[in-house]
Amino acid sequence: MAAPHFIIFANEKGGTGKSTTAVHSAVALAAAGRRVAAVDLDTRQRTLGRYLDNRGETVKRLGVALPMPVYETFDPAKGESLDAVLDRVSEGVDVVVVDTPGRDDPDARLAMLRADTLVTPINDSFVDLDLIGQVDSETYRVRRPSFYAELVWNSRTQRAKTHGASVDWVVLRNRMQHIEARNMRRVGEALGELSRRVGFRVIPGLGERVIYRELFPKGLTLLDLPHLGEVGIAHIAARQELREMIAGFGLPQEGHPAAPRASAAG
Repeated sequence: MAAPHFIIFANEKGGTGKSTTAVHSAVALAAAGRRVAAVDLDTRQRTLGRYLDNRGETVKRLGVALPMPVYETFDPAKGESLDAVLDRVSEGVDVVVVDTPGRDDPDARLAMLRADTLVTPINDSFVDLDLIGQVDSETYRVRRPSFYAELVWNSRTQRAKTHGASVDWVVLRNRMQHIEARNMRRVGEALGELSRRVGFRVIPGLGERVIYRELFPKGLTLLDLPHLGEVGIAHIAARQELREMIAGFGLPQEGHPAAPRASAAG
C-alpha cells in the first residue's frame, strides 16, 4: 500500500480559521471516499479533537452514518513520540490531516517535516500577511520574507534532503469577502509577489460565515446539509467554497499522480 498523503495545517498566528479549515478538510476527504486520519497537536485547545468528538455524539444521537475520519489528540504526557503517533495513525489510510497549534511549537515543526501538502491559512489582511512577508508601508511591495517563510523554506529543504520529496506549500486566503476592495487587491498583489520569491501557491479558502461557529457544537460540516435543518443560499454557497478549496489542494488520486498545480496567483 502506498504511503499516505500528509496535509499539515500550520500557522504561528491564531485566529485564521486554521482548525475549522482542517476539520472541514478531513471530513470532506472522508466524504469523498478517502480513508482519513486526523491528528490534533494542540493539546490545550484541542479544537479539531473536540469538533470531531461533537460529530461522534451527533452520529449516536441521530443514528445516522456521517463521513468520519479516525482521529486522536497528541499528548506528550502519554510517553509516545509524535513520530510514533504519526506512523501508527498512517497505517491503512490514504490521507493524514494534522492540525498544529497557532504558535511556534516544536511538535508543529516536526510535523512540517512530514508534509506533502503544507497549508497556511491567513486572514486576507496585511496583519496576517506579515507572518510570511514584510511589506513596505508606502508602496505595499514586499521588502523581505519573514521568519516563518524562512522556517518553511528550511523544513522543505530538510524534507527534500531526507526523503527526496517535494512539499507543496499552499496559502489559503480566508475571509476574503469582508475586505475593502482596494486593500484586497493590494494584499493579493503582495501575496503574488511573495509567492514567486518564496515558492507557494495561493488559493481561496473559507469565507467569514456565522454558520461555521454554529456547526461546532454538533460537529457538522457544510457537507452535512440534510442534517442542518433549514438551509439557505448562503449555506450552499459556503459548501461550494469548501469543495473548491479541496479541489485547489490538487491532491493525488489513488493510483494516479497529483493533479496539475495551478501557478501561484494573488
